Amino acid sequence: MSVRVLTPGALTLADLRASRVGGVRLALDDAAWGPVRASAAAVQSAAAGDAPVYGVNTGFGKLASQRISPADLAALQRNLIRSHCVGVGEPLAPEVVRLMLATKAASLARGFSGVRPEVVQCLLDVFNAGLIPRVPSQGSVGASGDLAPLSHLTLALMGEGEMWAGGVRQAAGPALERAGIAPLVLQAKEGLALINGTQTSTALALEALLRLDDVFAAAMVSGALSLDAARGSDGPFDPRIHAVRGQPGQVETAAAYRALLAGSEIRASHREGDERVQDPYCLRCQPQVMGACLDQIRHAREVLLREANAVTDNPLVFVEPDGSAAMISGGNFHAEPVALAADALACAIAEVGAIAERRIAMLIDAGVSRLPPFLTANAGLNSGFMIAHVTAAALASENKSLAHPASVDSLPTSANQEDHVSMATFAARRLGAMLDNTTHIVGIELLAAAQGIEFLRPLTSSAALEAVHAQVRVHAPAMPEDHTLAPDIEQAAALVTSGTLTTLLVRATGLSALGSAS
Repeated sequence: MSVRVLTPGALTLADLRASRVGGVRLALDDAAWGPVRASAAAVQSAAAGDAPVYGVNTGFGKLASQRISPADLAALQRNLIRSHCVGVGEPLAPEVVRLMLATKAASLARGFSGVRPEVVQCLLDVFNAGLIPRVPSQGSVGASGDLAPLSHLTLALMGEGEMWAGGVRQAAGPALERAGIAPLVLQAKEGLALINGTQTSTALALEALLRLDDVFAAAMVSGALSLDAARGSDGPFDPRIHAVRGQPGQVETAAAYRALLAGSEIRASHREGDERVQDPYCLRCQPQVMGACLDQIRHAREVLLREANAVTDNPLVFVEPDGSAAMISGGNFHAEPVALAADALACAIAEVGAIAERRIAMLIDAGVSRLPPFLTANAGLNSGFMIAHVTAAALASENKSLAHPASVDSLPTSANQEDHVSMATFAARRLGAMLDNTTHIVGIELLAAAQGIEFLRPLTSSAALEAVHAQVRVHAPAMPEDHTLAPDIEQAAALVTSGTLTTLLVRATGLSALGSAS
């Protein structure tokens, strides 16, 4: 198994992608351990002193005025974790938990959290052993840290929760023992440092971002395939149009559409004498819509990459070169940046699906597409893609509801001490359902566009789009007469998520939503 060395504060999207998938061992850059030890020593000194320090020798939240005796400091941290394990709902996916482990280890290893090296190493050891702590998905409001989900993760490190090992759900203690990992025994501030942070909401948003890379690419190629199937014009992709507006995503996607369509016999066959002056917006405005989505995706990428590298617990420990230290309370645990980025991704995901649904509707409408009704040669006896479009419409409608911004909501908690919260965890968690919906919409469009292309034979599309068509046919047969489409839709959705179309798009156009180094 290869080893991936993480540099705290400098994690790349490639680091996060590798952590999400697993199958690697994580290690820290050797230079990280010195600052970790220094900040831990500062906390131990504060714990031995008389001055009140939040979370070290005081209670938490509204109970911060309660002093804790030195003899009870370890119990304070242990009780914190147990009392905060209140999550409900389905467990988080292994990919999300892996990202939580990796980003929490990297954050603590920045050396501003006051935990011992053993705490960071335990997170890495659990990751490297392939253990997945069982973390319920609901129960965080995205401020004061993702307290409940991170508490469940920490409880497993303590040997008291549950984990999956080899795909089997089991008690954490025996799982740790079999892996040769000693249960974590918390010392002053360490429980607070582990659960005070944005690693759950960030991991959920990163998981969506990384999945969206393939969905966006597939929607680009399905949109181009639909354009050729409908014998649409490539005039709206003229670079001069997009240059005078200057929106970067629009300029890039227009160039990608031109590259995808280059050399199409279908397009060449109707370049002269086409009576239709302008195509519907779902064809003509693809660069404007997909380009705007691309800009939102890339903005979210930057916000989430910063957050993955951030120190987000409280209080923070600042050790000066002369060895003196200050512990300062703040609010880096407030996940508003993640919430707003997740809301931006939600709008982008919904729009990618919405314009794809409109293209499906266009393709089955003979008056607009100039193809046989519902993409079937014997309409009436056959219904063709009539109800496949209904499914796409249902999914697009669901996404509209799910896209409502979560960040504008706030419910005060902790007896009004924590009186404004981000709702970032839900903002990020709902992206998974939205991606599932859009994946299926794009899958249906691929099937419909491929069917449309076949009505134009013997003319061929461009080399790039013929390769897309061939991939669709590897996954699903043509439909000259009605057959059960549900299995074909699932196969097309699998093609969307496989990365095959992402690779094809990059090779044909150079366009990558998350960047070539992602």
